[in-house]
Amino acid sequence: MYALGDLTITVDCDVIRADGGTRCASINGAAVALYDALQRLRLKRHPMRHLVGAISLGVVGGEVLMDLDYREDSTAETDMNLVMAEGGGLIEIQGTAEQTPFSREQLDTMLDLGGAAIGKICQLQRKVLEAGP
Repeated sequence: MYALGDLTITVDCDVIRADGGTRCASINGAAVALYDALQRLRLKRHPMRHLVGAISLGVVGGEVLMDLDYREDSTAETDMNLVMAEGGGLIEIQGTAEQTPFSREQLDTMLDLGGAAIGKICQLQRKVLEAGP
């Protein structure tokens, strides 16, 4: 953050159309917008070390699902948002057992599936940034 000096950057995200996962969509879009904005400042070194990706997961009907839509989210036994840095570092794990406790095995499955999905999200973010305006 020292590279920005006295600058303050505010990222405001509006998800215009969605069927669940708006928080994760906002994080994914904000990461691209912030990276792009910082790149345009032409600083000596880009202050963002990694892109950031997010995905919603949950246990619905005993099965682990990703990118939950509204129907799935509203009936999920477990609801989780996973945020990770490009390359796999964990930023946030926010999970709640809505109906019944979830198992360690289900948690591991959600982390593995979510991590792989976020890896793909970060690849798509890079592709968008490379394409330019």
